[in-house]
Amino acid sequence: MHAEGGGHAMLVALVVADPVAYARYREAMAPILASHGGSFRHDFVVAEALRGVDQRSNRVFTIVFPDRAAKERFFADERYRDVRAAHFESAVVHTEILAEFTLPPASEVT
Repeated sequence: MHAEGGGHAMLVALVVADPVAYARYREAMAPILASHGGSFRHDFVVAEALRGVDQRSNRVFTIVFPDRAAKERFFADERYRDVRAAHFESAVVHTEILAEFTLPPASEVT
């Protein structure tokens, strides 16, 4: 659904302290994310954060799902939780959910 527009999205900022471990996390979690219909729509490496709860934020992305329930299933998935414990927790020192929102259907996007 979200490939055509619509769905549920999260805008997230991270402070990634270990980019190599974070890359392993992203590689390992990608198939699990896809199995729940999720994907990354935007993904930025940030050179400088001017404001924020933690001004060391160096990664910002949107992660999208077909709906809120798919997001909840993904984050509750034991396979994801195992990958997170193995890679994410040692790589990331701060996580901030900047926003969660419903994406408009593609027919409403101009």
